[in-house]
Amino acid sequence: MKQLIVNADDFGYTRGVNQGILRCYEQGIVRSTTIMANGQAFDAAVEIARAHPELGVGVHIVLVGEPAVAPRAKLPLLADALGQLPRTIRSLILKSRSSSAFSREIETEMRAQIDRVRSAGIQPTHLDTHKHTHIYPPVMKVLAKVAEDYGITRVRMPFEDLRGVVRRLGGVRVALSGRSAFVLASHGNRPYFRRHLRRSRLRTPDHFFGFFATGQLARDALLGILRSLPEGTSELVCHPGFVDADLQDSPTRLKEHRAIELAALTDPAVRKEIANLGIRLMSYQELN
Repeated sequence: MKQLIVNADDFGYTRGVNQGILRCYEQGIVRSTTIMANGQAFDAAVEIARAHPELGVGVHIVLVGEPAVAPRAKLPLLADALGQLPRTIRSLILKSRSSSAFSREIETEMRAQIDRVRSAGIQPTHLDTHKHTHIYPPVMKVLAKVAEDYGITRVRMPFEDLRGVVRRLGGVRVALSGRSAFVLASHGNRPYFRRHLRRSRLRTPDHFFGFFATGQLARDALLGILRSLPEGTSELVCHPGFVDADLQDSPTRLKEHRAIELAALTDPAVRKEIANLGIRLMSYQELN
């Protein structure tokens, strides 16, 4: 049986992103999303989640590129003087090597983000991380501990099969250079990731897609993934949204790309293909 969790990241980033995710839930194939506790449109995202309880909502843990949720005084290593988290994954990794106390600060920030989401009345279906930072072992270790403490039993498995990407995309041209290098390097961490899953009894989907197609998940690329979906449960990560002024002013590279993904995720041909292929759409809440 083929089951698919289509998860929209960055819920709460801007109002336009929120509305794009909502459109993909109501008229498309999105059944799951992850909310950013430090997103500028967090409160608006909470309102949408409350109005649509069938939409599964997890926590999109953010450790790079955004303001911290925990007080700056508790994050002397992780956040700068203005309370900003490291700008890049590389900066995060370099900081983590400078002090054994760094992991405690990561844990403090993770807990602050989860607490904010829960205080808003949302019980998280799962955890994932912005820019997939839990590929990095020290972050994964903390994430597993925090998930267990909060009784959250599901997390994203962020390792995509590089060898099968071109075949899965059905010949669609996708720029793989930088992403390929990152994922090839990160795959060495996969055994460590799986050990932590076993120790923490965390559950993940069997397969993961969408990393390589981020920013280029147009209809043909999406259809290519669907047509070669393996047996079992897969997650497809996506980033739909309407391009509003707040998004244009933000530092993210994903702007017009979000509208392209929105169009693909709501395309009638995509929904028809899912029905033809017998793929069952689901949320993380249904992952057992």
